[in-house]
Amino acid sequence: MAKKRKKRPVPRWKRWLRWFALAVFVFVAGSVLLVLPLRWFNPVTTAFMLQDDSGREPLLHEWTAWDELGSSMALAAVASEDQRFADHFGIDLTAIQKSLGEKDQRGYVRGASTISQQTVKNLYLWPGRNFIRKGLEAWLTVVLEVCLPKQRILEIYLNIAEFGPGVYGAGAASRYYFGVPPEGLSDRQAALLAGVLPSPRKLRPNDPSDYLRKRSDWIVTQMQRLRREAWLTRIASTDLMPSRL
Repeated sequence: MAKKRKKRPVPRWKRWLRWFALAVFVFVAGSVLLVLPLRWFNPVTTAFMLQDDSGREPLLHEWTAWDELGSSMALAAVASEDQRFADHFGIDLTAIQKSLGEKDQRGYVRGASTISQQTVKNLYLWPGRNFIRKGLEAWLTVVLEVCLPKQRILEIYLNIAEFGPGVYGAGAASRYYFGVPPEGLSDRQAALLAGVLPSPRKLRPNDPSDYLRKRSDWIVTQMQRLRREAWLTRIASTDLMPSRL
């Protein structure tokens, strides 16, 4: 009888390579499964809401569908936070380069986060600037842009952004500060709301500081330009997959 050949042991580097490939697959698949359902389902809460320490109980938050948000609030947010939103793929390299170029004048790096990045941060992450958080933010931002159309990303952002201590989403903010639904906001009111987004714990849209008044003036001007350019039409979803069930 012929002797059975003994199986050669698998080299350690091959075993490590297999485990690494499996880990990468699980990470990528997990990221997609985390984000893709947002095409059809609205998030019930966010990481930032769960970490909220404003002392407001319960938090003010209500979901407002895209058709009920109104054009003023959408244009104001884009004008204030990310005017290249329709043109970049989640990470705005042009804005980052410009920010780094201004470092010598300002003495610090100005924030260049896109609306997509802010959406990811609010949904899944935590405050801070460490490399792990920024790396996860960048990766999940790319996944978000692949899985969701631009209009859906903006809709989610407007519904989860913090507009004041314990006040989340344009629906709750418009009613709390101005007593109207989002679609009833004037350009000025929408600009005041969008103007607080960088510092929602410090600025008050219903009691604006001189800084916020000047910022809202600038936002209104940018909104008028975006409206003339029919900006909202550019981000209307054109993909074949339904964005709602």
